[in-house]
Amino acid sequence: MSSSVMDNLDSVTFVSLAAVIMILNSAYLLSLRALSPHTPTGLRVLFVWHAFDFLIHLIFEGSFLYNCFFTSSPYDAAVHSPALITNFLSAPDRLYGAAYGDNWATKLWMVYAQADKRWAGADITVVSLELLTVLGGGPLAFYICTGIARRDYRVAFWMVVLATAELYGGFMTFAPEWLTGNQNLDTSNFMFKWVYLVFFNMLWVVLPLYALWYSFRDISNAFAVRNGVMKARLRMEEEAKEAKKA
Repeated sequence: MSSSVMDNLDSVTFVSLAAVIMILNSAYLLSLRALSPHTPTGLRVLFVWHAFDFLIHLIFEGSFLYNCFFTSSPYDAAVHSPALITNFLSAPDRLYGAAYGDNWATKLWMVYAQADKRWAGADITVVSLELLTVLGGGPLAFYICTGIARRDYRVAFWMVVLATAELYGGFMTFAPEWLTGNQNLDTSNFMFKWVYLVFFNMLWVVLPLYALWYSFRDISNAFAVRNGVMKARLRMEEEAKEAKKA
């Protein structure tokens, strides 16, 4: 039986959503401090996005990994389903993840786990992707922010790298569910389906696609200038040869 939105709004949910808004606001305020007032709007949007991306990876997803590696409970056959055993960290006698702890991060992730059960434990696929995201994607997002602030336009290449990785990561997160009938997903109400699963995850589709488009345009312009310079150089060399013959 489906539940209403209000049935799933509690203090932890409100705090979690407020934290996301605060992180976004912090990223925007950082852009005001780090960027020139004359920074193009598109580039400012990308700075805010990558700052937000870095903070989300560091704080939220970093806390998820912390719980996966350091929060656990002994497996009890009388209480736990055998399906929960994954041999994570080569420990078949223990269960890891947010469901087995009691801290601010476990409460946060148990809210999201209402929509996607995999985040309550240490799902091997999710943990593997999050290791790359937190340890690789997070620092790269920070580096991109510093590059934009320094007006180093070579950062467009790294935006392509990160955007491609995040699109791939999103696909690999949900493709196993699509192929198995969404067994771990709960789409029974608006909050779970459209807020947790669609809205928050689509951010990591729409913004990376925008970063790819912006970077492609920037790199194309750079190559256009390079081609113009090379053509001018060849023309000058040909003219010099003609002058020598004359």
